[in-house]
Amino acid sequence: MIVTQKTGPSKEGQLALAALQKAVKNAFEKKKRLGQYAVVWQDGKPKIIDPSDQYQMEKVQDK
Repeated sequence: MIVTQKTGPSKEGQLALAALQKAVKNAFEKKKRLGQYAVVWQDGKPKIIDPSDQYQMEKVQDK
């Protein structure tokens, strides 16, 4: 039996991931400009991130 393993997502998967990352980044930037908080899922529970907390906003975007 021959077993093959993928080392990463396909080209289509990479394009989809890039599009989603861009959309999330744009949404966070908009929320920050409007002074709105963001709700994200972190460590198995929802977490509210204040728009003035630049470190947390960047940390969430980098994931």
